[in-house]
Amino acid sequence: MRFAILALPLAFASAASIDQYLNAPFSSALTAAPSGGKVAWLMKERGANNIWVAAAPDFKGRRLTSITEDDGQEIGEVTWTADGKSIVYVRGGDLETNGDNPNPESLVKTPEMAVWIIPFDGGAPKKLSEGRMPAVSKNGDVAFVRNGQIWLTNLNGDKPVEIVHTKGRSTELRWSPDGTTLAFVNTRSEHAFIGVFKIGAKSVGYLDPTVDHDTAPVWSSDSRRIAYIRQPTWTRAGGAGPIRDAPQPWSIRIADATMLTGREVWRAKPGPGSAFHAMVASNQILWADGDRLVFPWESDGWCHLYSVSAEGGPAKLLTPGAFEVEHVSLTHDRRELLFSSNQDDIDRRHIWRVAAGGGSATPIVKLSEGIEWEPEDAGNGAVAYLRSSPKEIGRVAVMTGTSHDLAPEAIPADFPASDQVVPQQVIFPASDGMQIHGQLFLPKGSGKHPAIVFFHGGSRRQMLLGWHYMYYYSNTYGMNQYLASKGYVVLSVNYRSGIGYGLNFREALNYGASGGSEYNDVMGAGLYMASRADVDLKRIGVWGGSYGGYLTAMALSRSSDLFAAGVDLHGVHDWSARGGSVANPNLDPDKQRDQARIAFEASPMATVKGWRSPVLLIHGDDDRNVNFSQTIKLVEALRNQNTEFEELIFPDEIHDFLRVQDWSRAMHAAEGFFDRKLSK
Repeated sequence: MRFAILALPLAFASAASIDQYLNAPFSSALTAAPSGGKVAWLMKERGANNIWVAAAPDFKGRRLTSITEDDGQEIGEVTWTADGKSIVYVRGGDLETNGDNPNPESLVKTPEMAVWIIPFDGGAPKKLSEGRMPAVSKNGDVAFVRNGQIWLTNLNGDKPVEIVHTKGRSTELRWSPDGTTLAFVNTRSEHAFIGVFKIGAKSVGYLDPTVDHDTAPVWSSDSRRIAYIRQPTWTRAGGAGPIRDAPQPWSIRIADATMLTGREVWRAKPGPGSAFHAMVASNQILWADGDRLVFPWESDGWCHLYSVSAEGGPAKLLTPGAFEVEHVSLTHDRRELLFSSNQDDIDRRHIWRVAAGGGSATPIVKLSEGIEWEPEDAGNGAVAYLRSSPKEIGRVAVMTGTSHDLAPEAIPADFPASDQVVPQQVIFPASDGMQIHGQLFLPKGSGKHPAIVFFHGGSRRQMLLGWHYMYYYSNTYGMNQYLASKGYVVLSVNYRSGIGYGLNFREALNYGASGGSEYNDVMGAGLYMASRADVDLKRIGVWGGSYGGYLTAMALSRSSDLFAAGVDLHGVHDWSARGGSVANPNLDPDKQRDQARIAFEASPMATVKGWRSPVLLIHGDDDRNVNFSQTIKLVEALRNQNTEFEELIFPDEIHDFLRVQDWSRAMHAAEGFFDRKLSK
């Protein structure tokens, strides 16, 4: 049966509304000017996406662009001109999956994706061209990508021309320091080359081309050499499954940019770390002072920074310990790395620095309940970074001996800081005994409360003990805080196959389409909540989005006796179907069938007949991450067996809702659904 979504009175009192959480400004994508002294970042304010900037010595933040509407048009791919006087950026389009341009407002004419430029000191932005991925040279040339091919204009916005047309799709545009030559990645189905194009040339050169996948080109300071990563081609089963090592390890190579000949500088050892795992950085190789190459490696089962001489030799571990390095940048003098990690605080992030040549890492910012990420060298010893806390949404700060926020006035007076709680770290056993971390939000008041278990998406994500550094999960953290303020006990679960706890946890055996082993964590979370004296075991709900929607559906299809209701946002429901896990066509037919069987059995659709609890299904029909057919198929099954469901469908919305008004509608619907289904 299908039920309409009704607006009913709240079951619990709450001083704030969910919109006060969702409308709070969210800052991201911090970047520093090449010469220092200036920073820029993105801020989403009530759905309007703008660039903000600040400059030394006071680093007072100000809005540079003037977008006022919640129109679903993103801003991103921000880059600086060499002199730091202007900022080039992209507005519109699909910045995540590179699909066609989204149209979440259902306009009769689809919005465009275009490259723009705006002076740092202020003024009207100027459109340079349709396209994306801008790269600005020392000489003021602006290379960018349109329809997978490379085009060129300049800072004046002269008529763009196509300069490189290839069989593949080009990305990762990198100008040489002298501004004469462009390196780029050219992906061609199952392999990728590093291309080199000198301005004015009639042809493209490729660095030591093979059948493998080459990526992450970075120039030497003298513009003569290019370092890059080579990942050997190998055939594996399709779909999500653990990759703890690779048949052939990845390597770092250096090539002469003129002769195009390359040599191997370093190769990962077989075993852990032989499959490449990326850090969050402008490039996966950072060419540091002293002719040293800095890169991420998981040799000891944790993502750490290493450096190696450009002449070759052993790699030096820069960040030893049982923790993960995540956001990394190079200082202007190229002598040090600034990075975030969860060292000594596994469910948070803090900022550190370490010399590229080796030595002990030292903390820059490490507040007891704070979370800090994306450090950038702001010049003269200043470090800009993003920060949050249990009751403070992400914002930009700078450390200049002491730390201060760059735009505190952007936080609205009605932001409900006083209504929030400080989540507690909890560690509980999964049903197979694995130790699982979570964040527990406890409401005010005594007695037994209704409860909700939350599963993040990804699955390569980690929820933290405070406001999250990604927009999607900042919204879900706000929702969990709001639910706690209404009287729910909320548990946010960092299930296996997520990040933050090492390679073996992330590459968990039989996870996802290879067996759905995360269901052990779903059961562990449910049983933990049911065992609490402050939880009414008959009123435990579950919610999550994307991969979290998958686990929500797993909970409801396998354990409706434990989970009384659920909200499933754009979840995967059948790994073996279109939009789920795609079998590798290189496998023989018997292996393909076996893989499809395992994938289906790891899916909610395999046990849908046991689904008895009511569910709210939320999905945008232009989703590029999880095919909309996943929800269509589930609705058909639930309808045929008379399982109660409600649905909220957003025409023309994508996976990570582009408009805050759509986030608001989704969260209000979830709130009302839980209030009705989990009331006494």
